[in-house]
Amino acid sequence: MVIKFRKVSLGFLFLKTMALFVFWVLLSASFEWVHLVLGVICSLAVAWLNSGHSPFVPKLRVWLRFLFYLPWLFYKIFQSSFHLTKLILHPALPIDPKLFSVKSKLNHHAAVVLFGNSITLTPGTITAEVDRNNLIIHALDKALSEDIESKEMESKIAYIFKDETPDL
Repeated sequence: MVIKFRKVSLGFLFLKTMALFVFWVLLSASFEWVHLVLGVICSLAVAWLNSGHSPFVPKLRVWLRFLFYLPWLFYKIFQSSFHLTKLILHPALPIDPKLFSVKSKLNHHAAVVLFGNSITLTPGTITAEVDRNNLIIHALDKALSEDIESKEMESKIAYIFKDETPDL
């Protein structure tokens, strides 16, 4: 078995390490030097171990579009949370679980990953399986499944990756 390693961009490795370190500091809420040093070491190790697996390095415009996507995603998470709360608090508990397949038109691995993760982050829905651009989704009721099948989320993600070279 031959293991091939891809070249790792030092700039991207640095950005990953810094992002992970900021996350570390936010979660640990400790500014003691021992915690900070341990955070840098762990952040660098995780960033290095996760580098070189994918040739995709997002460009600035992809990051900017992604940042504009996040408020919409947070709104959908809030909207689904409210809908799920109504379902749970209803005396009859009117859930109608559904497992369905969605054939995505997304043509980039990172886009499909973002799509699947966005679905799973939305309360009441889970991406159960992904095979290239075919996703199997579980939803707790018809309204949640129709929201996924409306393709609104998919079109917003397609816009984020519109300039990227297809790799699917």
